[in-house]
Amino acid sequence: MLRELRTFIAVARQGTFAGAGARIGLTQSAVSAQIHRLEEELGFPLFDRTGRSARLNAAGRDTLALAEELVALYERIGHQGPDAQGGMVRIGAIASAQVTFLPDAIARFRADLPGCRVRMVPGVSLSLLGQVDAGDVDIAVLIRPPYALPAELDWRPLLREPFELLVPAAMAARHWREAIESAPFIRYDRGSFGGRLVDQFLRQHRVAVQEAIELDELEGIAQLVARGLGVGLSPRTFATTQWPPGVVALPLGADTFYREVGLVERAPHSRQPVASRLAERIAEAARALAG
Repeated sequence: MLRELRTFIAVARQGTFAGAGARIGLTQSAVSAQIHRLEEELGFPLFDRTGRSARLNAAGRDTLALAEELVALYERIGHQGPDAQGGMVRIGAIASAQVTFLPDAIARFRADLPGCRVRMVPGVSLSLLGQVDAGDVDIAVLIRPPYALPAELDWRPLLREPFELLVPAAMAARHWREAIESAPFIRYDRGSFGGRLVDQFLRQHRVAVQEAIELDELEGIAQLVARGLGVGLSPRTFATTQWPPGVVALPLGADTFYREVGLVERAPHSRQPVASRLAERIAEAARALAG
């Protein structure tokens, strides 16, 4: 509710949803969704919407004064602790990041700011991107989207992970194209950002596959290959120390493509200082892992 109140105050001050979004680092649709949730929670409309403008109605004017008071009181509470660098930063992360460079990054961040709490929010890339856009998390580590980010969000590349073709050991001597076209295909979910890269690769190289199974879990793909159910394209993540017994990774050679892992942040003018500090530690930890 506090997030929605802050967005409400921004809309009241800017006069439009677009202007408020530019001010606080949210897209216009995210601002609209937050105001809708707030109005539903309160049980009455706050604005008279005319064209692109959003003018406070009588109830909105009364609510604005109370909202400003509530937000001011909350900010005063945040300054009562012994550590002025307190508060909480919310970070979204895909599974592979949670078990590789993020623990080191968080350890260094907590050494810098022991009074600041960290909340880790797991999820898939598409969901995490939406949560940063909506303001539900401050930053997120995810797979690079196959489309441009909203202007209010920034992308910071961290790691590049090469795709390989996972095959049963009996197919270890085959060329990747022969293997992928002669066995059932275990597909990386095409609805995910990584799965879209696989789909693009297959179309670009005119590879005809025998569709068999589709899922959005890399370890699941490897385990299905280990059981002889087919072959699958999977990135070699920095969390992958070895594939399951019975699985061989065939390199794609000159046709290799990559999954890029990076950090999504708000535009500089709307970032929390503690979120920026954690983002720097994440970038340092990723560089150390890649090196």
